[in-house]
Amino acid sequence: MKDITKYYLDKEILFKEIEEVSPKELKSRKKIKIFVATSTNKDYYAIFIVDSKSRFIRKNAEDLMQMEALLADYKEHNFKKKELIISSPLCSKAKKLLEENKWRVRVDFM
Repeated sequence: MKDITKYYLDKEILFKEIEEVSPKELKSRKKIKIFVATSTNKDYYAIFIVDSKSRFIRKNAEDLMQMEALLADYKEHNFKKKELIISSPLCSKAKKLLEENKWRVRVDFM
């Protein structure tokens, strides 16, 4: 959590509250870190961190969007900002799909 706070502080985004949600709470077996955060500007963030060695493809992007829908139901809140922070290679079609659905994709984490 310290890494994510420092990462967003470099981007000049300050959070009032950050909560980690385990994938098991969303009935998922994926290896992903999920954070729900509230910024000082009262923007609600859903942050997904993926760290894998394999390429992130369109199927993974579709699974991620389904997981965000489950998170919205679980927290009973629609998130204004949805972000994917990824350190593995990213397929251009997956990135385009996420950006069309108002996601921000950051490839430079850690």
